[in-house]
Amino acid sequence: MITVTILTKNAEKYLQQVLEALRDFTEVAILDTGSQDRTIEIAKQFDNVVVYQHDFIGFGPSHNLLSSMAKNDWILSIDGDEIVTEELKNEIVSLKLDKNSVYSFCRHNFYKGKWIKGCGWYPDRQIRLYNRTVTRFSDAQVHEAVIAHGLKQVKLKSALNHYPYACIHDFLAKMQSYSTLFAKQNRGKRTSSLGKAIGHGLFAFFRSYILKRGFLLGQEGFVISAYNGHTAFYKYLKLQEANEAHVDDQTKR
Repeated sequence: MITVTILTKNAEKYLQQVLEALRDFTEVAILDTGSQDRTIEIAKQFDNVVVYQHDFIGFGPSHNLLSSMAKNDWILSIDGDEIVTEELKNEIVSLKLDKNSVYSFCRHNFYKGKWIKGCGWYPDRQIRLYNRTVTRFSDAQVHEAVIAHGLKQVKLKSALNHYPYACIHDFLAKMQSYSTLFAKQNRGKRTSSLGKAIGHGLFAFFRSYILKRGFLLGQEGFVISAYNGHTAFYKYLKLQEANEAHVDDQTKR
């Protein structure tokens, strides 16, 4: 038996479709971290869904908190903007699960209704199906991942559909959130400066637009690459500020 786990915050846009695709799973556990839209109302319409509410404690810790509340040891972790395709669902339910294995699948990432096959957005393989008695998510505040050391990775053939950005506002909101979490996670652990911020920002754009062939995708490829560059730039600027505040705190003690 598998429990599907989902972290949500203001996820009403796709949640109905997300949960419709999960009706064949006996338990879908949602941890909501402060939605102010119809997320919880939508979730409560589904008989197989249980909703928990908790303050946001970082992505990795939040995933692990939610998995600890699940009825089943096998966890399929998805996001509130990820839709399990019929092909992926059928492949998952047909598996003979091995607790010493973790299971991964690719994501089809969409922007403005277009499947983006460049900019590093494909194949975007993610480990998302695991046994909680053997492993868990890392404790990272952001860019968390299932810990797979010593475990066999089984690569599934089917893919998940992911709708992370519908408009420029979504890019800016996520850039603000992720850059702040990055600075919090690395405060006092990693050095930064204006020069490093510029270097990381330029390389992130170059990698996305040139090395990952974003230039083949027209306007969408440029916008995504610019977003990647700006996010890297502001991540390291915020880290520089966080490190300066950390030094001041240490000095005052």
